[in-house]
Amino acid sequence: MARNSQDLMEALSLISQEKGIAVDVLLQSLANALLAAYKRMPESAEEALVLIDPDTGEISVWGQELDEDGNVVREWNDTPADFGRIAAQTAKQVMFQKIREAERDLKYEEYAGREGDIVTGIIQQTENRYTLLDLGKVEALLPFMEQASGERYEHGSRVKAYIVEVRKTAKGPQIVVSRTHPGLIKRLFELEVPEIASGIVEIKAIAREPGHRTKISVWSNDPNVDPVGACVGARGARVRMVTNELRGEKIDIVSYSEDPAEYIARALQPAHVREVRLDDVEGTATVVVEDGQLSLAIGREGQNARLAARLTGWRIDIRSETDMAGQSDYWAEGSWEEDENGELVWRDAEAKGDAELEAENAADTPGIAPVADESSTL
Repeated sequence: MARNSQDLMEALSLISQEKGIAVDVLLQSLANALLAAYKRMPESAEEALVLIDPDTGEISVWGQELDEDGNVVREWNDTPADFGRIAAQTAKQVMFQKIREAERDLKYEEYAGREGDIVTGIIQQTENRYTLLDLGKVEALLPFMEQASGERYEHGSRVKAYIVEVRKTAKGPQIVVSRTHPGLIKRLFELEVPEIASGIVEIKAIAREPGHRTKISVWSNDPNVDPVGACVGARGARVRMVTNELRGEKIDIVSYSEDPAEYIARALQPAHVREVRLDDVEGTATVVVEDGQLSLAIGREGQNARLAARLTGWRIDIRSETDMAGQSDYWAEGSWEEDENGELVWRDAEAKGDAELEAENAADTPGIAPVADESSTL
């Protein structure tokens, strides 16, 4: 058994070096497995202890007799005659098991804490509820709810995805990724725009409807660097790389402003805004555009206005110039007068006779009052 013991220790030492598993951990696991194997043998002691000499690798089994308090009152060497063969088989199984566990732990540690990173995977399998991506050493799960509308995932094709969660399971790490998360946009621009990766240009906000359209606002910490130009790139090369990765999703890039009115006007691009009126109390913004720009500002099914509102954090009410001129900008002439009950009422100038108007003009008491404005917020 001496030769077998020496071979065992050499094997454990080799595994420890290659897989980074402490020899003590391997010896303890082996002792536990050997104890279980001993207990299955006929005439084995009810209580026993397996000892492995860490220097020589010699294995022995000691039967024990315990008192009512669990103290050892008698102990004897009960090592079976053929225990060397059992030990060799058990050691092989334990080592394989520990190797698998170590590999699973290493894979988990590689991805643990990487929530928010971007990974590139190869489409392996697509089901109704999920798609599997091969990341090389592990697989990633792309649930149906994290898949962008209209995207098709062909077997063998490469896609980038955003890590939203890393779970530790008995079979190894389970990595959940997303193609709809706004963080994917940020990471893709970091890959394509060196100014963002270095911190010169910042992405201030992202509003996204996956598979359709995204708006991002950017800011430059260097007055000599145009943040929008940096993201767009020469002839649109940089933003085109991001758009291609998103399978044609449209991207609007606007310059961030600390002035809310200016920021809202930029967020509604490509529409041209004439005026922005803010209500700080209600958190609403009334935006005035030319008649021909109204549909562009609102967007298809309200998408442009909806994304602009998410980007800026303001509720946006978009009105045409004609609409505003016909309601908010109309003023009626007249004056406040007492009725028979002594209450003040408004009388339009058109409802008065010439004699009354001449008398008011002589007394120099003209007046104006605004007509109530009606609006709807998109």
